[in-house]
Amino acid sequence: MARDYYDILGISRNADQDEIKRAYRRQARKYHPDVNKDPGAEETFKEINKAYEVLSEPEMKARYDRFGEAGVSGAGAGAGGFQDFGDMGGFADIFETFFSGFSGGVGTGARRRGPMRGDDLRLDLKLDFKDAIFGGEKEIKLSHQETCSTCSGSGAKPGTRPSTCSTCSGTGQVRRATRTPFGSFTQVSACPTCGGTGEVIEDRCEVCGGNGLIQETKKLKITVPAGVDNGTRLRVSGEGDAGLRGGPAGDLYVYLFVSEDDTFKRDGINILSDLKISYLQAILGCKLQVETVDGPVEMDIPAGTQPGRVLVLENKGVPKLGNPVSRGDHLLTIKVDIPTRLKPEERELIEKLAEIRGDQVNRGGIEGFLGGLFRG
Repeated sequence: MARDYYDILGISRNADQDEIKRAYRRQARKYHPDVNKDPGAEETFKEINKAYEVLSEPEMKARYDRFGEAGVSGAGAGAGGFQDFGDMGGFADIFETFFSGFSGGVGTGARRRGPMRGDDLRLDLKLDFKDAIFGGEKEIKLSHQETCSTCSGSGAKPGTRPSTCSTCSGTGQVRRATRTPFGSFTQVSACPTCGGTGEVIEDRCEVCGGNGLIQETKKLKITVPAGVDNGTRLRVSGEGDAGLRGGPAGDLYVYLFVSEDDTFKRDGINILSDLKISYLQAILGCKLQVETVDGPVEMDIPAGTQPGRVLVLENKGVPKLGNPVSRGDHLLTIKVDIPTRLKPEERELIEKLAEIRGDQVNRGGIEGFLGGLFRG
């Protein structure tokens, strides 16, 4: 029994055309005979192509959804009837994007044999809190594919060259005429011998195994701009996998994740922290050194400062991403430390103050009085 086309592409029956195209690209690259030498990979690759040919065309997809494979036996129905897949823009586009590094457009056999753009890569980078605020240069280790220096990327043993595929005569495509209850049509698919490249490597390079690429790890310095936050994505052009047959390299996408700080928290471009002061400093006011991301700064605490009050240090927050000269503020929430134990002389002075203010206090305790000072 034939496998379900949706299962082959790994998608639901409600998938839209964009999801179908993305699934095809992902599966086709995984099982392409040039990169997957596992037994059965070539047959899976053919199934993937067949599933996409049907599901990428709305009319054929609707027929498949209603009648199953019997409704699209052989595949290849286009708008207005069955036709050669070479004339179908949707299939030609996805075929070309696979063989040409997602460049788009209707391809030819010669173009598929030409340069292919390398794959894009993703790397996750964890940053300290202050590194995210001020940015700077970071060194990373990157594992990617580079052009094999032994064969110069051809995949062929030095002194030899790839030969034209005898199965498809170098076109990269094979055509098959099929008769069905719905009529006759021609199916076009990637050549199973050369995988659509139009060339066959008889003597493979011993270093890269005929791929033309080798896996290498290298160190790379990247610049992190000031003001980045969790999830910020940086694009480093040309640092992805190398292209095939002289094609351009893909790009590297670096996703940033910022560690939490014990003292500071972030709210957009503002920085938040708590400032703990004594009840006397709150009553009388003072000057204190407070910690900021820029280092210690002297700050005035006004007399009579209430618990929970927020004091602002302007321009001591996070630089705006893309405009580092403009910064947010540092907001400090006041926390007043009310003592639970006092020295006798301290108690005596505070009780006198209570008498002057006419406040009622509990004998042996002044917490209520101190609380009254901040509420009064």
